[in-house]
Amino acid sequence: MIKIKLPVQYSLLSAKDKRLIREEYTKTQGGKCMYCGGLLSEDPPKWVTDKGIDWSLFPEGFLEHPVHLQHNHTTGLTEGVAHAYCNAVMWQYDGR
Repeated sequence: MIKIKLPVQYSLLSAKDKRLIREEYTKTQGGKCMYCGGLLSEDPPKWVTDKGIDWSLFPEGFLEHPVHLQHNHTTGLTEGVAHAYCNAVMWQYDGR
């Protein structure tokens, strides 16, 4: 088994690579969202979903994949995995 060295440059990843990196972060994070700390296998908590999201800022189908690979938009490096909704909150409210 190959050990993946994190973080990685997001823009260089193929769809298959993104899946593998998502899986690796999920393992290293103990199956928890990097933003809310909740289990990725469950919906994000109410304190997150109560934040209003301007869905016009996001591409169509943004919520189709429940777990997103989060990356820093300045450095391009991956940071971890988050619920799709948490990922939207990080981008809209924290510029991440």
